[in-house]
Amino acid sequence: MANTIKTNTRRKRFADRFHARLSVFSRPATGFVSQPEPRTIGSFARGRQLIAGNFMFAGFLVEAPNVSIWELPSPDRRFEQDLHGFTWMDDLAAVGDGEARKRVQAWTNEWIERYSGGTGSGWTPDITGRRVIRWINHALFFLNGQDAKVSQAFFGVLAQQTVFLSRRWHGAAAGLARFEALTGLLYAGLSLTGMERHVKPAMKALARECVDQIDTEGGIPTRNPEELLEVFTLLTWAASALSEAGRMPAREHLQAIERIAPTLRALRHSDGGLARFHGGGRGLEGRLDNALATSGVRAQINTGLSMGFARMHAGRTSIVIDAASPPMGVAAPEGHASTLAFELTSGRRPLVVNCGSGATFGESWRRAGRATPSHSTVTLDGFSSARLGKRRMIGGHQLQCLESGPNNVVANRSSGQEGVQLSGEHDGYLQTHGLVHQRHLDLSFDGRGLSGTEVLLADTSKAKRRFDVHMDSGKLSGIPYSCRFHLHPDVDAEVDMGGTAVSLALKSGEIWVFRHNSTAKLTLEPSVYLEKTRLKPRAAKQIVLSGRAMDYATRVTWHLAKAQDTPSNIRDVEPNEMPKL
Repeated sequence: MANTIKTNTRRKRFADRFHARLSVFSRPATGFVSQPEPRTIGSFARGRQLIAGNFMFAGFLVEAPNVSIWELPSPDRRFEQDLHGFTWMDDLAAVGDGEARKRVQAWTNEWIERYSGGTGSGWTPDITGRRVIRWINHALFFLNGQDAKVSQAFFGVLAQQTVFLSRRWHGAAAGLARFEALTGLLYAGLSLTGMERHVKPAMKALARECVDQIDTEGGIPTRNPEELLEVFTLLTWAASALSEAGRMPAREHLQAIERIAPTLRALRHSDGGLARFHGGGRGLEGRLDNALATSGVRAQINTGLSMGFARMHAGRTSIVIDAASPPMGVAAPEGHASTLAFELTSGRRPLVVNCGSGATFGESWRRAGRATPSHSTVTLDGFSSARLGKRRMIGGHQLQCLESGPNNVVANRSSGQEGVQLSGEHDGYLQTHGLVHQRHLDLSFDGRGLSGTEVLLADTSKAKRRFDVHMDSGKLSGIPYSCRFHLHPDVDAEVDMGGTAVSLALKSGEIWVFRHNSTAKLTLEPSVYLEKTRLKPRAAKQIVLSGRAMDYATRVTWHLAKAQDTPSNIRDVEPNEMPKL
C-alpha cells in the first residue's frame, strides 16, 4: 500500500513537470480581454514586514533584509510552496507605496527568469492556480512603469500557466486544492486574450466539484471551518468574475454558494472569527464577513447541525460545539479528536477555546494539537476519543490520518424562553474503557450564564464488563478523567474563593466566574494557544476538573457565568493586536 502511494505521488510530480515544460511552447497572450476586480485581501502589517526583510511563511521566520525572496534559505517545503503561491502579493498591494511596488516587480520578474521554463516547486495545479489569481488581480500594480518587454514576458508566462492548468487541474487533490486550480483557470480564461476556450471546460468542472465536494449541509469532508471559508471565497470570486464578463455561473456553482453561506454563519463567533476545529484557524481579519457580504446570500437561521457543528447564541455570547464524528481516512490529514469540544466567545473576546492546529510548529506540536486533551472537553485516562493511524502521502507530505474514533455521535439542540440547550453523546471511549461521554449545555436567555453537565456512563452489560476489567486492572482505584476548559491567552485567570472557583477577566472589562458542584478537583494549569500567524505557541491557562470514575455512572456539573456587577452592554472598541515578530 505504501509503495503504491509513493508510486502515484511520483507519477503526479512527473506529470506536473512534464506539462509545465511542455506549456513553454504555448501561444502567448497579448493582454487582457477584461480584468476581474481585485478581491484578494492582504495585510498591511505583513506587507510592511516583507519590506523590512522579515519573511514569515508556513510558521517559519527568515530575517533577510535586502535579499530577494527567491534567495531565501527554505526551512521547509511548505515555506517554499507559500512563496510560489504569491499570496505575499496581496500584502504588498495592501501597502501600495513605491517600496512595495518595487518588490512586487523585482520578485515577479525574477520568478519569470528563474522558473518560467517549468522548473521549481511552484508548478503544481493548486499553487499555479493561486499564483495566477494574484497575477491577474495585481497586474496593474505590477505593470505600472514597466517596459513593453516585461509586459510581453508577463502575459506570455500567464498564458503558459493557463495551458498548464487546463491540462493538470484534475491532478490536484479533491477539495480546496482543486478549487484553487479551477478558479485560477477560470480567471485566466476570462481575462486573457486567446484563452477564452478554457472558460466553458473550467465552468463545467467547477460545477461538478461543487456537487461532489459540497454536501447538502454546505460542508466539506475535512470539516475544517477555515478551509470551508477558502472554498467559499474562491467560489464567490469565480461567480463575480463570470458575472462581470457577462456570463451566468452554473446552477450547481450558485447552489453551492447558497448552501455554504448559512453554514459559515453558524461557525462564526460573535467577534467575527471562525471556530477553530480540525486544523482550521480563525481566518484572516475581516475575511469571513467580506466573503459573506460578497456572496449576496441573505442571512438564514440554521437550528440544526452545520457541517457537524452546533451553535448556541444568546446576548453577547456565542458557542460552537463539535457535535459529529471526526473526519476519517484521507479526508482527515488534519482532523482532530475534538468530539463534543466547544469554544465560547463573549462579544469581541474569546474566552474558552481549543488549543488549535500546531502544524506550523513541527510534527510534535501537530500531534499534540490534534489530541483530545488540547480541546475543551472530557479526556479519559490519557486517551483521545479518536486515534491516529498509519502515515499516508497526501499533497506531497506524509501525514497521519484519524483511523478510529466515535461511531455513534448524537446531538440535540433546543431553545425556549429560558435559553438554549444542547445534549450530546459520543462513544469514543466505549471500546477502550466501556464508557460513553454525555455532555449537556444550557445557555441562559441573556447569554450571561452557561451550565454544563458531564456524564461518563456504562449503559450496557457489555460496556459494564469492559469497565469492570479496567477497574480490576487498576486495583479498584477508578478510571482517571479530566474535564478541560482551555482559556484564550488574553484571559486573566485566578483561583478564587478558597480554591472553589476561578475568576476570569477579559480585556473588555467583563468578569466571568467558573464554579463546579462535584467531587472533582479544580485546578488552574498551563496551556498553549497555537496560531499559524505566530512564530511560536502562546502561553495560556486551562481550568481542569479531574477525578476518577468509580461507578457505572459518573457525573460532573459546572457553571460559567458573568459576575453580577458585569454590565450587560460593554463598548469594546480596543482593536485586536497585530502579531509582532
